[in-house]
Order: sequence, then C-alpha cells, then structure tokens
Amino acid sequence: MTSKSSEKSSRDAAASAPSSPSVPSSLDEETIITAAGERHETTEEALESPDTTDDLPEDVVLRVNHVSKVFRLPTERASGLKQAFINWTRGIKGYREQQVLRDISFDVHRGDFFGIVGRNGSGKSTLLKLISGIYVPESGQIMRRGKLVPFIELGVGFNPELTGRENVYLNGALLGFSRTEIDAMYDDIVQFAELEDFMDQKLKNYSSGMQVRLAFSVAIKAQGDILVLDEVLAVGDEAFQRKCNNFFASIKKDPTKTVILVTHDMGAVKKYCNRAILIKDGRIVESGNKDDVADRYSLENLEPLSTPAPAPAPAPAEGEGAGEGSGEAEASGDAAAAAAAQPAPEQYPLGLNARVPLLRVNAVSSPVVSSDDEFTFDVEYRFDEKTPFFLTFALQDMTRGGTTYEPGMLPMTRTGHQKVSFTLPMRAFTSTDFKIVASLSEPDPENPEETQRIAFTNNENSLMFTVRNDGEKTHDGLIKQTWFDLHQHYEDMDAESEPGTDAESGATDAA
Repeated sequence: MTSKSSEKSSRDAAASAPSSPSVPSSLDEETIITAAGERHETTEEALESPDTTDDLPEDVVLRVNHVSKVFRLPTERASGLKQAFINWTRGIKGYREQQVLRDISFDVHRGDFFGIVGRNGSGKSTLLKLISGIYVPESGQIMRRGKLVPFIELGVGFNPELTGRENVYLNGALLGFSRTEIDAMYDDIVQFAELEDFMDQKLKNYSSGMQVRLAFSVAIKAQGDILVLDEVLAVGDEAFQRKCNNFFASIKKDPTKTVILVTHDMGAVKKYCNRAILIKDGRIVESGNKDDVADRYSLENLEPLSTPAPAPAPAPAEGEGAGEGSGEAEASGDAAAAAAAQPAPEQYPLGLNARVPLLRVNAVSSPVVSSDDEFTFDVEYRFDEKTPFFLTFALQDMTRGGTTYEPGMLPMTRTGHQKVSFTLPMRAFTSTDFKIVASLSEPDPENPEETQRIAFTNNENSLMFTVRNDGEKTHDGLIKQTWFDLHQHYEDMDAESEPGTDAESGATDAA
C-alpha cells in the first residue's frame, strides 16, 4: 500500500541521515493523510507533497479539508461460483455503501479545546479515527502538525497477560514514543492513575476501573501536542473524576496543548471548550460558538420520540367485497354502517379517545433555559362534556429519573377546545432534561373521593425541555447547593473531660 511505502522511505531517510544533537520540536512534525492513503511523517516530505496547503496558518495544528468516508456493508454472500456469477450478471454486488461522513471541513488552532458533539451514529468516532490515522478518507485531506495522542477506545493497545508496567511501555510505543521518552513520563503516569502498588501485577487482575484509569493516564500524561479524547469524562470514581477535571482545567490554560473532545455532556462543552462543531447524519450542521453548538445539540435531543398511531384500515370501495347473495351484502352494509357510527380506537393516538380527542403540552418559552429563567408552557385539550373534570401534570427528571413536581388535581371550569398556561421557576435546579406529561381525570362514580383518568399524553404529545447552566454537569444533584439554608452545628465532645472549663457550644451556621 502507498502508506507503507511512504513510511518505509521515511524510515530509510531517517536511518541514512547523520545524527544531530538537537532534537526538533514535535510541533515541527507534520502528517498529511489523503484519500490515496499517503502519509508523510516528516516536515520535508510534507512540504514536498503537492497536497500540502501553502496558506495553512502557523497556529493551525489540524486541518480537515472536504473529508468524506464510506463503509461497505455486506448484504448477501454467494454460496458458490454459480451464485456469484448470477449475482454479477444481475448487478448484485453483495454489499451496500454507507456514507458515514460527507464533506467535513474545519480547522483546529494551537491551544484550542475543541468539542465534537452529535448523537450516536452521527460519525463522531469515525472522524476521530480519520484524524488519528486509523482510517483513510474516501476523499479530502487531513493535515496535522505535532505529536497526536489518541484515546479513542478503552483497552486498545493493552495486553492482559502483561503487567501494568509493561503495558505502559507497550502503549507508549504504540503511540510513537521511545523508551527514553516513556521513562521520563512513567512516574507521572503511575502517580496520576494512583496505581503505584499494582504496576507489577498482570493487567487481567485489574478491575475494569483500574484498567481505564491506567489507559487514561497514559493518554493524558503522554507528552503530545494534540490530545484526542472520545467519551472519557466519566472515567473512574468520583475522586478520580475530580482529578481529571482539574487536569482539563489546567490544560485549558496551556497555549501549547490542543485537545479534541467528543462528548455528550453539554455542561463539559460549555465549561472547557472554546470552539465546537455539531455533526448530524455525517455533516457539520453547526460550527463555531460552543454555546450555540451545545444549545442546538440539546434541542436536537428534545425532539420527541414519535409514536405514530396505526393507520385505520381503508374502507372497501363501493360494491367491493359484496357477498354472493344480496342478503349477505345488505348484512355486510349494515355492519359497516354500525361500525362507522362509532369511531375506531386506532383513529386516536395512545392516551386519547372519542371523549378527549386532543391533549398535548406545548412550549411557550424557549426549550433551552437556564436556572435564572422561568419556563412557561400550556396544556391544550378538547373536552365537550358538561361534567366536572380535572387536569394534572408532572415534571419528570429525564436525567436522574423520578417526578420532580406534581401540583395535584386542578379543577377545570371551561370545556371545549381550550388552552391553560403555567409558569414554573427554574431557579432551584441545576442542569438537567425535563419532560412534562399531562392527563385529564373525572370523579369516580363509584367513589366520589377518587378520580379516574380519561386521557393522558404520550411521547408524541408530551413536552421535553432542558435546563443548561455554564460549568455544571448533568450528573450533579438536581437541586442547587445554594438553594437550602444549610446549618452546621458542632458539639465539643471533649469538653466534659476538661473539668473546670466552660465549653463553648461551637455552633456555626453556614448558608
């Protein structure tokens, strides 16, 4: 392959070159990955390549230029030579092409904390593998400057039969570091992973959490210029996550380090990233401002899960389906007329019926708010019966589970097609995703003190909205820490052991 020959010539040139006491900065390393799979591992080869972009600014460490990627997915396998020939004559290839990425272009500057977000299957991980040189694009070009350290899939490059120490050197070698370079990084890697007492044990005896910590520590402590991270913000226990957060905060301040982060945590995007892109169906649909990208991603996720009602069976055409005798035809016609008089249950979505054909929750406010805002919504319904009925709704936390708020049964005084609006203050809540469901009820005729539900909203006609605060994570507690007037009381338990001493109460109130 062309990539192997290019790398071989690069190694031969390096072997024949005279040794120099000065080692060039890793930022001088330049790699170009083209659709043909050609890779240039030295600055000289990159500059001689006709694919080199002459106008690439000095502070750009990664340029993705009109990159597309296609995978071939097998659909049918020929059972023999005869079947293969028949498939060939019929134009059956035995595979189908899936376009994963379409014309992706962006630049990453030195010192950027660059976020890549998108729903599952949008092409994020494929893009990272293209950037890392694992895949080559079908079209386009990727140019990067400096040493790139990928952390894309947990456990890649680790051997369970080797010790933790041996795996550090193995993984470092796969990342392109020499033994001398790994020696210099080893203590920092082990210290960050907090595995000093386990480095001489085989990796297969590690827990999954210990393996992840070691792999993550190798990635972030490796002295690279570009760090590529794929969904790693939930690594380890709470204490290790705090250490990772401190690392991200420190690397964000380092103008020489560049981080490319793929995550579904929009709180992390707003907290760490300075720029971001949103990928949908293999295309960039939002780029630039991190807040705009995070908000649009949240809106994309708020699209309700559509639950289409099954379509009613089509009525037979006039004269169609008549029996052999006129009596059968008349009986059939009478049955059809009787059925038409009663609306079929499948004509209504789940939760609705002939009595309540309409019930849905609509957003009045923006579906993305902060805790400084109020959220206004309305419940739209149609109920024509002159009978007492009640409306209730529930605010459900979709991140942590459970019902956050429910006002109880609210008596309704207006029938017909109506809307009733509600406003909820958000000031008590941290970042989360909420869902509002609603239902209509009437008094139970057998027990007037109870009610029975007559209609409710489903996924299609309920309402999703989100609360997003800068710097917060969606897995924190739902209620803000500052919301409660928390009181601490200290009681000096040693006071009784000191006779003649008046012990102070030590009570302290702290908001």
